[in-house]
Amino acid sequence: MSLFIRSDIRNVAIIAHVDHGKTTLVDAMLKQSHNYRANERVEERVMDSNDLEKERGITILSKNTTVTYNGVKINIVDTPGHADFGGEVERVLKMVDSVLLVVDSYEGPMPQTKFVLKKALELGLNPIVVVNKIDKPNARPVEVIDEVFELFIELGATDEQLDFPIVYASAKGNYARLDPEDGNMDMVPLLDMVIKRVKAPEGYIDQPLQLLITTIDSNEYVGRIAIGKVQRGVIKKNESVILMSRTGENKNAKISNLYVYNGTAREDVQEAKLGDIVALSGIEGVNIGDTIADASAPEALPFVDIDEPTLSMNFMVNDSPFAGKDGDYVTSRHLRDRFMKELETNVSMRIEELSPDCFKINGRGELHLSILIETMRREGYEFQVSKPSVIYREENGRKYEPIERLTIDVPEEFMGVIMEKLGPRKAEMVNMTSAINSYARLEFLIPARGLIGFRNEFMTDTKGNGIMNHIFEAYEPYKGDIPERKRGSLVVFEDGVAITYGLYNAQERGSLFISAGTDVYHGMIAGECSRGEDIEVNVCKKKHLSNTRSSGADDSLKLTPISPMSLEQCLEFITSDELVEVTPKTIRMRKRILDANERKRKSRA
Repeated sequence: MSLFIRSDIRNVAIIAHVDHGKTTLVDAMLKQSHNYRANERVEERVMDSNDLEKERGITILSKNTTVTYNGVKINIVDTPGHADFGGEVERVLKMVDSVLLVVDSYEGPMPQTKFVLKKALELGLNPIVVVNKIDKPNARPVEVIDEVFELFIELGATDEQLDFPIVYASAKGNYARLDPEDGNMDMVPLLDMVIKRVKAPEGYIDQPLQLLITTIDSNEYVGRIAIGKVQRGVIKKNESVILMSRTGENKNAKISNLYVYNGTAREDVQEAKLGDIVALSGIEGVNIGDTIADASAPEALPFVDIDEPTLSMNFMVNDSPFAGKDGDYVTSRHLRDRFMKELETNVSMRIEELSPDCFKINGRGELHLSILIETMRREGYEFQVSKPSVIYREENGRKYEPIERLTIDVPEEFMGVIMEKLGPRKAEMVNMTSAINSYARLEFLIPARGLIGFRNEFMTDTKGNGIMNHIFEAYEPYKGDIPERKRGSLVVFEDGVAITYGLYNAQERGSLFISAGTDVYHGMIAGECSRGEDIEVNVCKKKHLSNTRSSGADDSLKLTPISPMSLEQCLEFITSDELVEVTPKTIRMRKRILDANERKRKSRA
């Protein structure tokens, strides 16, 4: 029984803060290794494969690809950069032997850089630092390397981890360099560095099979596809194995299909061995964290603990007057089945059934939950959701709440207004860095509930020039009450269609969210009131013609142009007595209790 080293393979993950260029870097590596034909039209960010990822320009799910260079197969895992998808990052790090830590040459290390690097260092991985976007006019690669070094020290890196190799790159320009000024114009230095500094997989190939499942995919033809790395032994197509679940249950299974990655595609193979990242189908009930083991000597592998959710939201069957008009899936059974399917692949999510028509979904943040809502909406589901609320903990009779580390980059002229807005939200400033190119960096510790609804205000107050990022820090004792939205809602008075005349009268009371021709119902929210209370408005009111006036005079009425509210903006706007109604065609806001008299009775009670 001797140690086996797979010198023909390297397994590496790309980790970074959101928008630092991970996915574009994978594109550049694929092009350099001639994975595409000379005449092939290649999409940008080829790894961001689903529609939501393409639209938002972010990675939501981790993806696998391979690059073959100088006879060595490099398995690359592209990971998300948003803290809300941290569960994806944590588990895929179990598949790799090193990471490329990508850092923007201007922004430097950001909150998520710290989070993903901490996870990699805890697993004993030795990162390669890639300073990306060195072609930016305001790039400062030397200072950024100093900041990265300080971050390694702060996170308790070992001497070996502190001796990290550095590559300077422009993923968009398709080049990498060992010195920012050396003039090289291809990705060869980065690929050479991966082969030289990433440890080749090693282990026992002549011992019984062990494979840890870290990702689940699905396919309409073969069903569930489990993805993981062969940690020990050899795996073969049509082989009988034991599926060892995290709950301690064991059951017999057979591998009907076995694939390895070749470029961005999967390739059918007869067998794979230690160090290979594989996809396999035919195993019913397989879940993330399960071990596929040899039938004669089953032995389970440990799985990384995923950070717990910090935010929850109630998903309910739609009961508005427009219920069932747009959606294909509207019942509680449809919702329950969809949530159970989500649990199979989304390890950071938890689900509780509060009643037959209401489900409490716990997630890692607003983005994590809004991506689920948007995905379901596009699949034809119709439902309504409550305002997000944080998940508290009880310890020794005291109430604890999640605290976020908020990093804000903002022009100096807006610093005063931002600090003023964060005060009532119980934010505590912990750091302030002098301006780089007239931008100051402010760091706060703030309760997670203090961030709900803040992004809209922030973008308005900074005239779109501010950048904010936040990441979970710790649970701390409850910080006290935070005031809800200061302004009330303009609530629709009757069912019908919004008319210009009615909207014109309503806009004197506040700002509108809907335009003429919109179908409305009583209790629906038509806009934000300029005062602190809700006001009922009749947006369906017509101008009745008489002897002295004609209905045609409506044409001269001018409505203030509106910009449609996005899903995130709606979730941030609503208060605890309001809901967001989500259908495949429309996103509306409404009062939880539609009837005005009943609302008044309830508020008095």
